[in-house]
Amino acid sequence: MVWFNLVKTQSSPEARPSGPDVSIVVPVNAQGDLENVGRLLGDLGRYRGPHAVETILVVNNFPEGQPPAEVEKLRETADTVLTIPNVRRLGEAIGFTARIPGVRAASAEYVVLFDADCRVPNPTQLINWYVNQFRRGAQAAYTHVGFHEVVKAPTVYAYLGVHHLVRWFKRRILGIPTTRGSNYAVRRDAMLELYDAGLLADEMNVGPTFKRLKGKVAYGSSRRLKVLTSGRMFRPGWHLLGPYLLYRLQYNVRVLPVGRGVAARTGREDDPDRRYEDNKPIRSEGR
Repeated sequence: MVWFNLVKTQSSPEARPSGPDVSIVVPVNAQGDLENVGRLLGDLGRYRGPHAVETILVVNNFPEGQPPAEVEKLRETADTVLTIPNVRRLGEAIGFTARIPGVRAASAEYVVLFDADCRVPNPTQLINWYVNQFRRGAQAAYTHVGFHEVVKAPTVYAYLGVHHLVRWFKRRILGIPTTRGSNYAVRRDAMLELYDAGLLADEMNVGPTFKRLKGKVAYGSSRRLKVLTSGRMFRPGWHLLGPYLLYRLQYNVRVLPVGRGVAARTGREDDPDRRYEDNKPIRSEGR
């Protein structure tokens, strides 16, 4: 295992720290994110802070016994690359479930979670902020998420406007932590305890569950802490906006309540695998 501070470099055993301060876990859909994650790793490689960081990739969604050839290249950049053909578990969001093996493999107490198609403009400020929040007693933390790769269409801008408005309302008015898969952090043992107890099945219910059962969930609104996630899933078309908003409202009502057996309430049993061509979805998720 090789840790990196300024950049990931090979060092003598005497020069290595005893272990990382932060583990970064990223699920990688082999059907569309193998190139994207390389750009994310490039962002993270610009970290210039005092903390030892490890990166863990969970490559999934490929035929049994046929891991993608790109895995070997990823192992030259990431500290750990896990290959799991199928991560599905009944009722759980696939992207969320894919994080769990990486969290289990993490060496650090603090685990930061990104999506493979994210970009991190200021990795040093962001990672340092996460560590500081945990050292001040936070059990989970998250910062503002923006978008890149957005289709330039009025409908898509409407989607994004409603998305940000709803997240602001939930966070500021209702007091609900709005964690999302593209950017949040947790204490490793707390995450695994809640997941193994059947209390977590989607990123959306991570924040409320941590707040109710574990304690403080911190939020950072500074622009320097912003993470960008891909907007490639948003499709133009006014006829899609109404059904999408209705689905999201119904999904919030089902998933946000804290309690065991949340996977039975999500309605995600029939989610298809995400597949991409030219970094664009080629199969609808049915939503």
